[in-house]
Amino acid sequence: MAKTVIFANGISGHPEKNQQYISDDDKIICADGGTLYALQMGLVPDILVGDFDSLPVHVLQGMKNKNIVIEQFPEKKDKTDLELALQISERFDTDEVLILTALGGRMDQYLSNILLLTRTDWKQKRIRIADGNQQGWILKGPDELILTGQKGDILSVIPISTQIDGLYLSGLEWSLTNEKIERGSTLTLSNNFKGNKATIKIKSGICLVVKIEKRGK
Repeated sequence: MAKTVIFANGISGHPEKNQQYISDDDKIICADGGTLYALQMGLVPDILVGDFDSLPVHVLQGMKNKNIVIEQFPEKKDKTDLELALQISERFDTDEVLILTALGGRMDQYLSNILLLTRTDWKQKRIRIADGNQQGWILKGPDELILTGQKGDILSVIPISTQIDGLYLSGLEWSLTNEKIERGSTLTLSNNFKGNKATIKIKSGICLVVKIEKRGK
């Protein structure tokens, strides 16, 4: 199923692993310097967005020469390039938005990128953030997520709202039923897949579900 993929201008050393997340019919949006990651993977962007302070001039000109859609904003603006890219993603009729290369780098930008995804005005059914062997999904209750993996993969549930209610976990080493987890709790960090499927449900609240593939995969 087609999805919208956004390349952010974070830090990534995993282009070969990120390739697994891309399908031929995906829509590709590049936020400023994220264009370099897409090009490194041999992808042709559908849209470039940003103030382009992080993209070499010759690369930007090359995109213009290829008639790529470019939406340029002034450097002094009220929104980050990633937020602008998320707004543009609303134009595409896809069920999921996948954000790549948004992790790492400055702490303020890293945390801002995560919290940006929790806003309630993104219409897409699912928002996922990934890089290398790590993936994260935003759940806004009531919500359910079924993930595939293999025994030993790590799964964590991190409350973003003040608390999450009705947390249900199955297919993991430590199961939970109808639990309330407050923000800041570490109870639901570093759980492990027992087999190849895990189910996560919440009744209310917002959380980040993180899956980390075990080493050697």
